[in-house]
Order: sequence, then C-alpha cells, then structure tokens
Amino acid sequence: MVHARRGRRDDYQPLCSKLCRSCQPTDVIAGLLRLHTFSTLYIADLDAIQGLGDQSSVVEKLHDQFPGLDIWIDPGIDTRTRYQQWQQRALGSTVVGSETLSNTELLQNTLAADTDTVLSLDFNADRLLGPADLLERPEHWPVRVIVMCLDRVGSNEGPDTGRMQQLRRKSPRSELFAAGGIRDLDDLLNLRQLGVAGVLLASALHDGRIGAAQIAALI
Repeated sequence: MVHARRGRRDDYQPLCSKLCRSCQPTDVIAGLLRLHTFSTLYIADLDAIQGLGDQSSVVEKLHDQFPGLDIWIDPGIDTRTRYQQWQQRALGSTVVGSETLSNTELLQNTLAADTDTVLSLDFNADRLLGPADLLERPEHWPVRVIVMCLDRVGSNEGPDTGRMQQLRRKSPRSELFAAGGIRDLDDLLNLRQLGVAGVLLASALHDGRIGAAQIAALI
C-alpha cells in the first residue's frame, strides 16, 4: 500500500505507519483493526484506475482473510459491462469513481437501484473529474456517495466543508462520505454537524493524530 498525497500518483511512496511494520495490505489492515474494530475498508486499485492492469487477486485474498469487513473497492469502472462483471464477483461494495467514467450512461437506471454500490465524486481543486453533467443528475446517484477531494488527500489542510454543504443541498437523500484533508477530532465533529454520514481516513490514523481516544470520543 502507498501513501496518497494530493492525487499526484507518480509521487506516491510506500506507506509508513505507526500502526504496522510494513506496507503489505494484510499488515496495514491488521494494524487498523488493532486500533479500532472498523467495519468498512476502502481500497482504490490505482493500477485499474489508471488502466495499468489490476489488483483483483489481492482484493480476493483480503476478502477471504477479513470476512468481517465490508470492502469498498474502486476497481476503475468505466463501462456497464465491467461494472456487471465486478458485481458478480461479490467481493464487497463496488465503488464507481467519476474519474473513470466517460459518460453518465452507466448511472441511468443502474446505480440508484443497487444498494451495495457507492458513487465516488472525484474532485481535483474546483474541477470534477469525469462527466460534467454528473453533478446535475443526483436522481441517478446511489444512496452512498463519496466526496473525494484528491487535492486534499494527505495534505493536512482540512476537509472541504463548503463542497460538502453544497452537495448536501443538491441531494438531501444521499449519505455523503468525506474524503481528503481530515486532520483531527475537531474536523470529524464538524463534519458530523454538517450531516456527513462518514469519512474516509488514512493519514491521520497512520501518523497518530486520530487514535483510539479520539475515536472513542466521537462514537
């Protein structure tokens, strides 16, 4: 596993964490579960997203080794066929990232009806990566929606609360999950007050800024 920073994938380095001794996926997950009994694990298959192959065999092993985890996996979905193929593998909740979509055809009459699917709205600064009209079609979104602010990932700059509020107004029925820039317990509490359903955390857990005490205070 690597340490993501600001979406600059060519510069990603192997993960160095206080929770585990290596960056091997099984060690990283075991370290996270020692910290807290998390029920959900998010994985972005960067090879698949960039069209460089995939790590599906790794995901299969993790699915078997950690049966108690709901794995949210972004495998670079770009077509309805690939989406259906991945759904048939039943390895967890399929994340469809806007970054890899060429149009909104897949969303229509598909994602909104699939309760085990997650949409990731991928932003870089003020720009949505993917079909421009995706933001204007919230009726086609599934219930669970990740708001992925790639330019804030690993940045320690704080979450984009303005964007979260904007999307909350656009789609009140959606369960929004914030990703990118979350620093500490105050950020988590603030997001909860805004009605955010959950967050994707990495850097703040691995460097110790959010630990067992902060998680306990939150829940």
